[in-house]
Amino acid sequence: MLRPWAAHWITAVLLCRAAAQYSSDQCSWRGSGLSHESHRRDVEQVYLRCSQGSLEWLYPTGAIVVNLRPNIEPSSGHMAGLHVCIKPHTSSQGSHVYLEHTGDLRLLLADRDQARGAVSCFSLAEGALFVEAVPQPDISRRITAFQYELVPSRGPGAHMYPYLLPGSVSCQPCSDEDVLMAVCSTDFAGSGIFRGFSSGTSELSLVVVTLSRLFRQKSGVFVWGGAKGRGWTGRVNVPARCGEHPAEDEYLLTGSVHFGEAWLGCAPRYKDFLKLYVRAQKQGTNPCHIDTS
Repeated sequence: MLRPWAAHWITAVLLCRAAAQYSSDQCSWRGSGLSHESHRRDVEQVYLRCSQGSLEWLYPTGAIVVNLRPNIEPSSGHMAGLHVCIKPHTSSQGSHVYLEHTGDLRLLLADRDQARGAVSCFSLAEGALFVEAVPQPDISRRITAFQYELVPSRGPGAHMYPYLLPGSVSCQPCSDEDVLMAVCSTDFAGSGIFRGFSSGTSELSLVVVTLSRLFRQKSGVFVWGGAKGRGWTGRVNVPARCGEHPAEDEYLLTGSVHFGEAWLGCAPRYKDFLKLYVRAQKQGTNPCHIDTS
C-alpha cells in the first residue's frame, strides 16, 4: 500500500521526467544535493546504460531516480532474465534505497543497513531505484555510494550465486551443455585443485584454489605464482551447503566475478570434462575451442 508521503514523491517523479539529467559517461554518476534549492524537495532523474558502474551522491537532499538499462537494443532478447545487483560502500549513509514500479515503493536498503556492504539483487523488470535522502540537520558528512551490476539470472553457474534468487541456491551438477558453455563464456575458466578454506560463514565458504591452467579470466582474481611452482592462485566463494571438494582431485573451475570477487559455477572433475570435450569435438558441437594439452 502506498503511504501518503510516498504519493507526493511519485507525483514529483512523474512531473520531472521531461527534465531528465543524464550522466556524463552512462556508466557512473556523481552528483551533489547542494545543487538543490533548500526550500524544494527535488527529484532528479539519472539514466545509466552499462553492465556495471557506480553512483556517488554527496550531501543528499530530496531524491533521485536511477534508471538502469543494458547498452543493447530492448528487442535483442538479452534483457530477459536480467537482474540488477547493488553493493553499498560500507561508509554509505544519508539515504534509503527503494525499488519503484508504477507508483509503488518497496524498501530495498535502509540507511542503517548500508554499512554492512551486503549485496541486494532484483529483477530489471521490477522497476527503477528510488534513492530518498533522510532529512538531516547537517548533511556535510553524508555520502550515499554504491556499485551496481547487471547480472543474468540464467546460464552456466547462475544457480550458485546466492543473491540472485535468495534461498534457491542449487548444488546440482551442471548439465553437459552448461559445462561446455561455461568453459567458453563464464568470467573465468581453468583447471586446478581446491587447497583449503580461507574463511567463511554459515552460508558461504571462501576457498583457496590453485590452477595449473587458466583458459580465461575477466579480471585479475587469480594471480600467477609460477616462481613457487604453484601456478595461478586465488580465492573463490562457494555456497557452504554445496560441501567440500576432495583436495586430491583436479577440477575444471568456472564461474563469475561480482564486485571483484570470484564465485564458483560449474566445476566437474577435469577428467570427466576432458571426455565430454573430446566427444563434443568429434561431433562438432563444441561452442568454442580451448587448448587442453
